[in-house]
Amino acid sequence: MKNKILFLIAVLSALVGLHAQKVEDTKVILITLDGFRWQELFAGADSLLIGNEDYVQDVGMLKENFWRETPKERRQVLLPFLWGQIEKMGQIHGNRRLGSKVDLTNSMWFSYPGYNEILTGTADDKNIRSNDKIPNPNLTILERYNKTPVGKGKVAAFGSWDVFPYIINEERSGVPVNAGFEAASGSLNEREEFLNQLQKQIPSPWGAVRLDAFTHHYALEYMKKEHPSLIYISYGETDDFAHDGDYQAYLKSAHNTDALIKELWEFTQQDDFYRSQTVFLITTDHGRGTEPLDTWRSHGSQVDGAGQVWFVVFGKEVKPLGEVAQEEQLYSNQIAPTILQYMGIPLPKGIKGTPMKL
Repeated sequence: MKNKILFLIAVLSALVGLHAQKVEDTKVILITLDGFRWQELFAGADSLLIGNEDYVQDVGMLKENFWRETPKERRQVLLPFLWGQIEKMGQIHGNRRLGSKVDLTNSMWFSYPGYNEILTGTADDKNIRSNDKIPNPNLTILERYNKTPVGKGKVAAFGSWDVFPYIINEERSGVPVNAGFEAASGSLNEREEFLNQLQKQIPSPWGAVRLDAFTHHYALEYMKKEHPSLIYISYGETDDFAHDGDYQAYLKSAHNTDALIKELWEFTQQDDFYRSQTVFLITTDHGRGTEPLDTWRSHGSQVDGAGQVWFVVFGKEVKPLGEVAQEEQLYSNQIAPTILQYMGIPLPKGIKGTPMKL
């Protein structure tokens, strides 16, 4: 009898150990595409915009690249990695035409409130009411993870928008943030030194947002060297090209970002630290308008539809449901608690969002 009890204890201990190892080994890559509409995600190029010379410089070239007869063909040519590979191995939520809805819970419907909601799990309409560079009073999941024993030194954030050091509250949180036109620092490899040089030489069209290629490659080099278990990457071009009214650049940027995400995925599948242990979560901070047509350039509480977003997840232990084609209601404030659950961190009291069942 004693031997049987000892055997059961040993088995249970082993199972608990495996579970702990399983949680501890999970890596999370959170990605956002600033202001990218669900309409293009699920239907590709908009028929009302792609031929409109008010928003497109070269209609013939843009149609050749991104126009096809059906919405499924158009989305496939616009986002080939998402609809060619992610759809088969993950989940894509937010096609409202099929009943799948993802919405913001903040009432602002612009960037800082959207990112706060995604990163904290709770909208804060009282304190986060502008895009001003104000240190976030709320704790993001990056900060929470950084302050756990397992997370220390294994978290980072990279963003194209120069407000991210404030959104993540870099000074208080201790989370390393590279955003805006910030160069890589510390012990640099040759590629990082080249990126620093190149970033000075290639002007951005905007004063507060750098080109996404720099954000991407800074993040990728950091992953290769430091192997953070939790990393946040925010691409910003789609929003700024939309504000500029440049639909051609908006589509091209989305297409390029799809390829950048593919590069991240392929790196994780070749790297021993990330392979088979990584979950990708992708979303956006807000939607954009559709009617009147010119509101595709805009967002905010006054723009109808700007609170409508989307959510993609794939990787470790994610059920391959593909495009969700059923009635459902998800919210952006569920992303943070879902990530905390993936990483084995208890949900803090007061967090409004609940983990998704993925």
